Amino acid sequence: MPIKPWSDNITIAELNDEPLFSEDMDALVDRIEELRNDGDDLVPHVIVDLQNVGTVNSSNLGSLLRIRKMLDAVNRRLMICSVNDSIWSAMIATGLDRIFSFAQDVTTSLAEIQLGISPDQN
Repeated sequence: MPIKPWSDNITIAELNDEPLFSEDMDALVDRIEELRNDGDDLVPHVIVDLQNVGTVNSSNLGSLLRIRKMLDAVNRRLMICSVNDSIWSAMIATGLDRIFSFAQDVTTSLAEIQLGISPDQN
């Protein structure tokens, strides 16, 4: 599974195109819900790496919104990185470019989370 803990408080989800994308997003949602049931302090920040994803659909975007909402509730961040032009166009068309936090790659996402850089600062 491409969802793996990077540290105690950061998880990286390296996603692929459909049909794996939806399955992995469902697994990530389930994992966050599980951790919230065990205690909010156990929920990690999440980095979603879209390097291997060509396009997203409305269901994928809905899952990302759901994850963001769950993480916001426990003061954790969702960072989306390695976004291609097709996905970026979908984000802009839906207005989600103003909702999510984006970074160029996983390394930049890790740095922003670890340094506590807020979305407004990048």
